[in-house]
Amino acid sequence: MGERLTQTDIEKIEQEIEHRKLELRPKLIEAVKVARAQGDLSENFEYHAAKKDKNRNESRIRYLERMLKNATVVSDQSGTDEVGINNTVTIYYEEDDEEETFRLVTSIRGNSMQGKISIESPIGKAVIGHKVGDRVMVKVNDDYSYPLVIRKIENTVDDTMDAIRGY
Repeated sequence: MGERLTQTDIEKIEQEIEHRKLELRPKLIEAVKVARAQGDLSENFEYHAAKKDKNRNESRIRYLERMLKNATVVSDQSGTDEVGINNTVTIYYEEDDEEETFRLVTSIRGNSMQGKISIESPIGKAVIGHKVGDRVMVKVNDDYSYPLVIRKIENTVDDTMDAIRGY
């Protein structure tokens, strides 16, 4: 089973692939040709850098195409009162007596530093499908889990500005 992606994720990946193939690839190939024409390739830094950039672009294209090929499409629709993808959720950590707010996203958009928690993370797996007031256990590993309470759910539908994670 591959990545779990929403339709918006798939569209973003397809746009990135198209951009890399139609815009970046010709520029990078031309940069390699220009650098190669400068002479001795063994000491030509520009040639090695251009070749590296071209190869990195091709690698990213293959990575994204493979991701699409193996992806499972998931809905970002959820009930009005339950946690789903693209919902902003406020949770209460009982052990720490603290609250935290984050948005639940697919793993290719996850970025905890920006308050975006993946549906594949322990917290994401624990809260998805639950409702306000539910007490859930977050299983970190076989030996440790902790409770939290869902305090608030907001439907956040605009995910167009979310960046796709690099590798």
